[in-house]
Amino acid sequence: MINIREQKNALRARCKKLRESCPPKVRQELDKKLSESFLSLPEYKACETLFTFVSGPIECDTRAIIEQAFRDGKRVAVPKCINRSGDMEFFYIRSFDDTAAGAFGITEPVEERCERVTEYSKALCIVPGLCFDLQHYRVGFGKGYYDRFLQDFQGLSVGICYSKYTLSKVPHGAFDRRTDILVTEKFIDRDAIRNGDYE
Repeated sequence: MINIREQKNALRARCKKLRESCPPKVRQELDKKLSESFLSLPEYKACETLFTFVSGPIECDTRAIIEQAFRDGKRVAVPKCINRSGDMEFFYIRSFDDTAAGAFGITEPVEERCERVTEYSKALCIVPGLCFDLQHYRVGFGKGYYDRFLQDFQGLSVGICYSKYTLSKVPHGAFDRRTDILVTEKFIDRDAIRNGDYE
């Protein structure tokens, strides 16, 4: 019997190690190209609200994207973990001054300064992942927050990943959610939208 959890954990550990060993200059160049690819999306240009995580040390950089979103007049919403059962809520931020280190050391909105999001229309959500496959399934950090959030999210979702960590297939189960779009520094893939079979 295939143990998906063990497969994911092994892949997660391998990707973390590879990302940690990537030279800073190489990552900077990858992030620059990846940001340009994401910001070129018609879906980004059309959205009113951008849901996005604030990137950590080994994640694809989202800070440049967030800064550009502010300049473009978008509303920017970032997540806050509200329990250890996989639930999170999004809050609008006006600058990085509205954020601080929160659960698991992740940069989160300071709830007292921010408005909780209740409107999810005309929204685009950036989804983190250590690696993705060409069906847009991902292996994340193992907490399941985004899989739970995407179950009810009515906007479009975009996975961002370096092409080096885009695989032909990653293990996934019944509760895993794939993204509508996958963006790397080398290509943009919309198969889930094009085929009309997003689950």
